[in-house]
Amino acid sequence: MYAKVRSAAVYGLESYQVEVEVDISSGLPNFIIVGLPDTAIQESRERVRSSIINSELEFPLKRIVVNLAPADIRKEGPSFDLPIALGILKATGQIKTNLIKDYLILGELSLDGKLRKVDGTLPISLQAKEKGVKGIVLPAQNALEAAIVNGLEVKPVNHLREALEFFNGEKEINSVQFNLESIFSGNIQYELDFSEVKGQEHVKRALEVAASGGHNVLMIGPPGSGKTMLAQRLPTILPDLSLEESIEVTKIYSVAGLLPHNSPLVMRRPFRSPHHTISVAGLAGGGQYPRPGEISLSHQGVLFLDEFPEFPKNALQVLRQPLEDGKVTISRVSTSITYPAMFTLIGAMNPCPCGYFGDRLRECLCSPSKINQYRGKISGPLMDRIDIHVEVPRLTKEELTRASEGELSKEIKERVEKARRIQRERFKGLKITCNAQMKPKQIKNFCRLTLDACNLLEKAIEELRLSARSYDKILKVSRTIADLDEKEVIEIGHIAEAIQYRSLDRNLWV
Repeated sequence: MYAKVRSAAVYGLESYQVEVEVDISSGLPNFIIVGLPDTAIQESRERVRSSIINSELEFPLKRIVVNLAPADIRKEGPSFDLPIALGILKATGQIKTNLIKDYLILGELSLDGKLRKVDGTLPISLQAKEKGVKGIVLPAQNALEAAIVNGLEVKPVNHLREALEFFNGEKEINSVQFNLESIFSGNIQYELDFSEVKGQEHVKRALEVAASGGHNVLMIGPPGSGKTMLAQRLPTILPDLSLEESIEVTKIYSVAGLLPHNSPLVMRRPFRSPHHTISVAGLAGGGQYPRPGEISLSHQGVLFLDEFPEFPKNALQVLRQPLEDGKVTISRVSTSITYPAMFTLIGAMNPCPCGYFGDRLRECLCSPSKINQYRGKISGPLMDRIDIHVEVPRLTKEELTRASEGELSKEIKERVEKARRIQRERFKGLKITCNAQMKPKQIKNFCRLTLDACNLLEKAIEELRLSARSYDKILKVSRTIADLDEKEVIEIGHIAEAIQYRSLDRNLWV
């Protein structure tokens, strides 16, 4: 007795179809799964056996061989429980129709036959549609996520027996529908707002420039100056995710099993803030079977690294590739996976080990060598990849006690979106969307300077001894500042402001 059921698995962020072949023959009772299964799949033998028996169905006391094809790719996770169980029921004649061949099936079984949620549903659904699959049968908890893909019949089931009745034509299951357009019709609301931040007007301006051009920022200031508070509010002024960006981010969170319970789609730009004790694998992604790390979970959003110099040096060096290329590649002996990682990096650090170098009220106890050693924890090549360095001083008592609120995030966001529209129009037809992504060719074409601006930049290069990458960063930031002013040519004021955002290129610490 032989049966074949279609299922799927995820490799990185992409999905591939898996044929679950079931052969039941005479012999001593045995249950074997082949096709490079991991431990979770090997354990599915007990889950499948118990769920079939506890659903009051017949489990054959014969030799059962299950093959997961293609056999040369390692499979992982419990999502093959349901297709294996249905394959056994089909092979033993308990499923009497051929309806099962039209559907792709996945789901984890509990011992009583109920279905549990699985990861990676969205990339599997997208691939199923590309391959012309009629529909997908999966746990009800995953139904809305799969229904994001239009043109695919999504059949939600809660129990193994319910799936059996559907494939026998005994029960009709309505397909789940999901209206993407209605979700994107309204503005995203945030609990935080820039108006709650007192003072620090120059830092707010720097973050507005960063949001407008997709630039990375490093904030330097004593403890309690508001660095974390400012960073947490950056997503409130970033443009809303487009549908394409939202689906791309949702794929990452689906594979990682981190989709929010109240929505099948990630509609807010991610804000990730890992602790400085994080491992390299936790930051970049990895593991025996590579999974997305914090870098990829920040895709199209913000990665905030507080206490920036306290992160392990090898973890910080991992940032260099994604900051330059917008992706991170995880290589193993048997595989290599690339995850998208187009994020805005916000770093925060103290000016010295004690935190009070340059503070107006407290004396710094650090020697010049300790300050240089502390700053040296961040390598030059990594510092060059950060476009904006801005100092965040302690607030004065007047700023702290001032009753008036600052500018609303909504008002800042309007200016940011206007600058982003200018950039989208400028880069139409290119594979970049904002100024921070410009390569040397685009910098040459789009960063035209007035004579005064050019003279000021040449003087800054000589006095600050800027690297070639720092020079490019100044041009990119000045291009963004000019866009905020709706100017086609970069003027001296734009260059001057951009140079002010390179404070760590100057010898401020000693």
